[in-house]
Amino acid sequence: MSIAFVFPGQGAQTIGMGRALAEAYPAAQAVFDEVDDALGEKLSALIWAGDIETLTLTQNAQPALMATSIAAIRALASEGIGVDKLSFVAGHSLGEYSALAAAGTFSIADAARLLRTRGLAMQRAVPVGQGAMAAVLGLDFDTATDVAARAAQGQVCQIANENDPAQNVVSGERGAVERAIVLAKEAGAKRALLLPVSAPFHCALMAPAAKEMAQALEEVEMSAPQVPLVANVLGTAVGDPARIKELLIDQVTGQVRWKTSVEWMAAQGVTEFWEIGAGKALSGMIRRIAKDSVSRAIGTPDDIKAAVNA
Repeated sequence: MSIAFVFPGQGAQTIGMGRALAEAYPAAQAVFDEVDDALGEKLSALIWAGDIETLTLTQNAQPALMATSIAAIRALASEGIGVDKLSFVAGHSLGEYSALAAAGTFSIADAARLLRTRGLAMQRAVPVGQGAMAAVLGLDFDTATDVAARAAQGQVCQIANENDPAQNVVSGERGAVERAIVLAKEAGAKRALLLPVSAPFHCALMAPAAKEMAQALEEVEMSAPQVPLVANVLGTAVGDPARIKELLIDQVTGQVRWKTSVEWMAAQGVTEFWEIGAGKALSGMIRRIAKDSVSRAIGTPDDIKAAVNA
């Protein structure tokens, strides 16, 4: 049995996530305390008892999801399931920072501060309303890429996420993304719809945010991960901290190659994918990509007990 831990991205956030872990495991509570201290505010209060609109703000959702994922990691470790038992870690977009914190590349405090910076930088990069993202369901990657290219017409319109065999996300200037929706439907997409996001992530419009992240990452100490990271923009594993830093910068404007990443891990012999933190979206994608693998979501004390007893 070969296991990879995978970490969710934005969209998985819910009010109350991680609270049961913190109540059941002192090590999980300590993670939320550390994130609160690092940010100089009670982010945990927002996560557990705030309103979803405020939590969904990019600068809040990103560190909040990381905190929830690392709380689950610490709870698993309390039960004797450590990162040392893994073959790889990987994360979807911001989840890459959670994966690196889990693998010891970043401290929890540095990961929280980096994600706060990342969220604010991404929001500042494009004025609200000028950019958009759309999910395209039912087209393969090559067809979706062609749709995005034809929709551009001199504007930015790119594939941001290659999520699974029939789910891709387009990102760019709003007019171009709206054209892509029409062209995708003409090309046979089952659905193509705008996503409720505040900025066009993972496209060339995020270049100002990439510059901010390059500066922020220069100021943070990074260690080699305890297990290799399967990087979003490559879809293969890396372990050198300098290279990881470059890829994190590239990731701001580059594609999240999730399908490629999962396929690569499965080809290396990974048989189980554990989704660590909030939600089960990645597990659904993985089941459509690596159909012979086992997916397991770990977000509550009951999930941990089930994993320990499996």
